[in-house]
Amino acid sequence: MVAAAEQVVASLREECATPATRLDELAAAMAGEMAAGLAEEGGSKIKMIVSYVDNLPNGSEEGLFYALDLGGTNFRVLRVQLAGKEKRVVKRESREVSIPPHLMSSNSSELFGFIASALTKFVADEGHNALFNDRQRELGFTFSFPVRQTSITSGTLIKWTKAFSIDDAVGEDVVAELQTAMEKQGLDMRVSALINDTVGTLAAGSYYDEDVVVGVILGTGSNAAYLEKASAIPKLEGDIPKSGKMIFEKLISGMYLGEIVRRVLLKITLQSSIFGNIDKTKLRTHFILRTPDISAMHHDGTPDLRIVAEKLADNLKITDTSLETRKMVVEICDIVTRRSARLAAAGIVGILRKIGRGNPGDKHKSVVAIDGGLYEHYTEFRQCLESTLTELLGEEASKSVTVKLTNDGSGLGAALIAAAHSQY
Repeated sequence: MVAAAEQVVASLREECATPATRLDELAAAMAGEMAAGLAEEGGSKIKMIVSYVDNLPNGSEEGLFYALDLGGTNFRVLRVQLAGKEKRVVKRESREVSIPPHLMSSNSSELFGFIASALTKFVADEGHNALFNDRQRELGFTFSFPVRQTSITSGTLIKWTKAFSIDDAVGEDVVAELQTAMEKQGLDMRVSALINDTVGTLAAGSYYDEDVVVGVILGTGSNAAYLEKASAIPKLEGDIPKSGKMIFEKLISGMYLGEIVRRVLLKITLQSSIFGNIDKTKLRTHFILRTPDISAMHHDGTPDLRIVAEKLADNLKITDTSLETRKMVVEICDIVTRRSARLAAAGIVGILRKIGRGNPGDKHKSVVAIDGGLYEHYTEFRQCLESTLTELLGEEASKSVTVKLTNDGSGLGAALIAAAHSQY
């Protein structure tokens, strides 16, 4: 029966193989699809969504700016004090607020009313600030739901995700909804930028390092934003911004890795008795295995792979496994994660090639700012992604490309873009 299990792993290894030649083809196809998506709406498999951000922060920004980060069942409000190139961010305060479940399916004015009320309370803690005697407060709004953006300060909601279902908000301008709710609260604040977290990551990265050209999220989901020449976006009409944005997901993000491993383990139990006579109820439960569990098993350094044994028992009710079986589970985690990290690297190379960066003899330094728990906490994933970048770009060209962990694009990044697009 061991042979049957090994056969499943062998075919998984073959199906998940990512030889450099294949990744090169993927990067080239990616750059091609990006160009097609910039040419016309719906012209590509990749939604090249224009962000309308035409000023990235450069460190010279000064003043007090707010951010609202709405992307799930909680939202955050932030207040950031900026003091120019020498001092940068001198103060940063934030508060997290849970959205009551009934508001996630009520109506638009109730949800935005609740958010505006929390924002008003947060502003009240600011104390007297002479800066705002004759000035309006400004806010960067990170809204992590599908939006059709029409300018830096407007975008209509395409559809809700993540347990939200407020029908009357679909097709409406989310900035206008928030602006109206703030006015009802008597809060004199202007939304000066609507963004998503990838654009925020690009901004937070470029604030500290002017060589940042791409912002990437590798967390529960994966996505990227990069700087594009306006002349390379034929589908743009009206005022032309300097930044484009793109989406890339092929089951490579944190949402899927645990689930892929679960499905492989289930297949093994159906074709062999290597796990013994077990109750498969847990093993048949979708998304019961999460990426942090996979990471813990993959990084297990104990001689008897004790952590693997604990994870299998706690999550899947698989007990009394042999050391050989536990080694096989680690191998499955490795195959799935390497495929993910190598595809993510190919996507990044595709973006770099699209903007003419990372070539041999490139005099420009290109920094890729990455945020997200998958990249930050999963060491094997991060190391594989970085070594694959070197492999695909080549030793010489890869010297001009650096990858950098950049935290809190959705919070700090939003405040920084608000500052870069300040009316003052």
